[in-house]
Amino acid sequence: MRARSLLVALLTIVTLTVAPAVPAQAASTCTAFGTIDMGKYWLNNNLWGQSSGSGWQCIFNNWQSGDTIGWGTNWSWSGQSNSVKSYDSSVLGWHWGWRRTGTELPVRLNAGRDIFTSWSYGLSGVTGTMNVAYDLWLHDIANPDWQNNPTDEVMIWTHRQGGAGPVGTPQATVNIAGTSWTLYRGNIGWNVFSFVRNSNTTSVTLHLQDFLNNLIGRGWVPNTKYLSSIQAGTEVFIGNGQLNTNSYIADIR
Repeated sequence: MRARSLLVALLTIVTLTVAPAVPAQAASTCTAFGTIDMGKYWLNNNLWGQSSGSGWQCIFNNWQSGDTIGWGTNWSWSGQSNSVKSYDSSVLGWHWGWRRTGTELPVRLNAGRDIFTSWSYGLSGVTGTMNVAYDLWLHDIANPDWQNNPTDEVMIWTHRQGGAGPVGTPQATVNIAGTSWTLYRGNIGWNVFSFVRNSNTTSVTLHLQDFLNNLIGRGWVPNTKYLSSIQAGTEVFIGNGQLNTNSYIADIR
């Protein structure tokens, strides 16, 4: 959910009990903030909220064909039920710095580009509170570095359970990609806009500019800002489970 700066992550010293049961894969990591490179993407074992509970989480890759990838994560968390423990995700572009090349990011919002994504995933053994969501980061500069916090965060929730809810308060119901979403607005030091799908799904094909243009049309986000990152993963508050990505792509066209 609210990915924290690398500096904060490094200053957070937490003892994590790791008891993973990771399926067969090419590579995996159960280390907090461990990474796995996958072409233009990288997988981030982003346990930014682990200090609000105890448990473990792992992330693993399964396959890659061009810009389409398969990956997954499994977890077991206890502790504060209203606090996010992790956002294990696939990262395209910026995350308090740059790791991979060839991402085609940043892209200016008024550039007229098609920001395409497709994601099919499965959930198994899930208990407790969690959601599955995209996390988009915006900057007002073209080449942000590790010290440049975002100005805006745009989340797109495709699935939630156990009473998971976003930052902020509901503002409107909107129809995008043939279905309805509740739009929330909040602030945690930067603006947070969350589109929460009103019916759960495990498969989406989206043009992310449709969500960004909705915010531009409301006057909430200037079209001169830059999309610097597209992330896709699961926020876990509490409980157990596993997410397996059958197929995922994010592409600037």
